[in-house]
Amino acid sequence: MTEPTCCWAPDTERIHRLLAEGVREHVYPGAAWAVGDAGGRLTGGAVGVPDPRRPERPMRADTLFDLASLTKVLAVWSVLGALWEDGRLPLDQPIGSYWPEPAGHPLGRVTARQLLTHTAGVPLRTQLEALYGRDPAAIRTGVLRAAPHRPPGEAVEYTDRAALILGYLVEHLTGERLDRHVTERIWDPLGMHATRFGPLPAAAAARCAPTELDQASGEHWQGTVHDPSARLLGGVCGIAGVFSTADDLGVYLRHLLAPGAGRTTGGRAGADRVGVGAAWTAESLRVQTGRLEPQRGLFWHLAPGTGPAEGVWTHYGFTGTALWLVPGLGRWAVLLTNKVFWTRERQPLTDIRNTFRALVCA
Repeated sequence: MTEPTCCWAPDTERIHRLLAEGVREHVYPGAAWAVGDAGGRLTGGAVGVPDPRRPERPMRADTLFDLASLTKVLAVWSVLGALWEDGRLPLDQPIGSYWPEPAGHPLGRVTARQLLTHTAGVPLRTQLEALYGRDPAAIRTGVLRAAPHRPPGEAVEYTDRAALILGYLVEHLTGERLDRHVTERIWDPLGMHATRFGPLPAAAAARCAPTELDQASGEHWQGTVHDPSARLLGGVCGIAGVFSTADDLGVYLRHLLAPGAGRTTGGRAGADRVGVGAAWTAESLRVQTGRLEPQRGLFWHLAPGTGPAEGVWTHYGFTGTALWLVPGLGRWAVLLTNKVFWTRERQPLTDIRNTFRALVCA
């Protein structure tokens, strides 16, 4: 990975004006952000409030957010990388060759790499309750035995099912629940002590930015995951469910760009490895999908409007969250909002994200 960029100074006044305008225009109630390099957190800030119903409480750098699909890279991708570097995840073997549950079913013929690039051809629908009921065991069986949507390798089609399946795979390979394993293997060793799957305990939920209005209760989701599939599965799955802060995410992204990321300090293979390995990050942040569009790495994808030459990799969350990595410049960025408090409309936040990215990643 590239060493920290010398003399880089983001224009914090322009960033603040940009994000404050989003508050005034009701794109989101508030936002927290951080930018930095492999050497640390350079700067960050917060605008607005987590909850417009409590205007006396400002947004802070340690406000907790429902990360939504950032769960895929914070939990599933990171653990799979550790397993790959330990030699326990064969990326290009059919998963049915080492995982009995999908063996003998169509899913058993796809590879982990195809799932990570969204080219596995698995069904696009993720309305789990409508398809399989409410029992977690029945949902797992239904997902792992479902007929394919199309042959693997034919198209890039983003689907939450890929992350759900890979979360189940993590549990098979480790013998532990996803939340327990990622906490012990990745988050705690990196010092990410605010990061966890929900539902959050009451004290943590009180400092969490609320998301969308639950029509049944008349209250906004706060400390309980917004994603209905994750709620159905108790708050823990590969799709969504992780809560974190801008500060913790800065620790995580800085680690991914550090030259010694994933170092082993001794003991049996992988036993004392710290976080995510540099080799896994490098493997993931390159185009894996050939001529298929949109181009993807392993769960990460190139930022809209950019190509491999710029090397700006990103992942978004439905609730209004985003991460960026720029290995060539040794930079990272975090932008967290709870935009679904107001609306599901995407374009206003997309415009702000693109401008923010241009300010901090170019």
